[in-house]
Amino acid sequence: MSESLHPRHPPGTVIHDLARTLRRLPPSCGPVRLIAVDGHAGSGKTTFAGRLAAALDGAPVLHLDDIATHEELFEWTRRLLVQVIDPLRRGESASYTPYDWTTRRFGPPRPLPAAPVVLVEGVGAGRRALRPFLARLLWMELPDEEAWARGRSRDGAEQSEFWAGWVDAERRHFAADPSRPFSELLVRQCGEGYEVLPGPAGAVGSDQDVTHGDGPSAVC
Repeated sequence: MSESLHPRHPPGTVIHDLARTLRRLPPSCGPVRLIAVDGHAGSGKTTFAGRLAAALDGAPVLHLDDIATHEELFEWTRRLLVQVIDPLRRGESASYTPYDWTTRRFGPPRPLPAAPVVLVEGVGAGRRALRPFLARLLWMELPDEEAWARGRSRDGAEQSEFWAGWVDAERRHFAADPSRPFSELLVRQCGEGYEVLPGPAGAVGSDQDVTHGDGPSAVC
């Protein structure tokens, strides 16, 4: 199935065009088109996934911060497979127990419907164990140090100790299980908009266009 994101769109249309492209994909996890949004911590994954979900008429979003824990920053694959992937593969609504980073405990179950498109966003969303179930892997294109600086600024000095441990863990994770080389699309934030480009995996054919910008400040 072809996909085409055309250049020089009027402002504000890129995410909607991307949403139309994703809707046209064949299901990848039971009846679900599972779309991963990966990237370094602080790269803007949550904001982008929220805007994309809105363009997808309120598509469900699974935040991997709800799956990870203090003790398992990246060792949460089995929990995600059992609580989310396996039910979706069967065409059933999933139910996962979100982790509370303040109380350090899991909360009550939260449903995740087997919608036509489901987004999973977070560091490691494109990991090896999940890629067979993904319809597309999107990577937020921001260098690691720049992303981490944004994250530290966002979270404040009180989280500096956590960030020191996180950066080391993220480096180890991506060294052992990189996501970017397998991404079909790269997403860059440009002012108020986004730029979407073909990723290293090359899902977009050489004879197809991808969008070059979105919004009045789409200059990278």
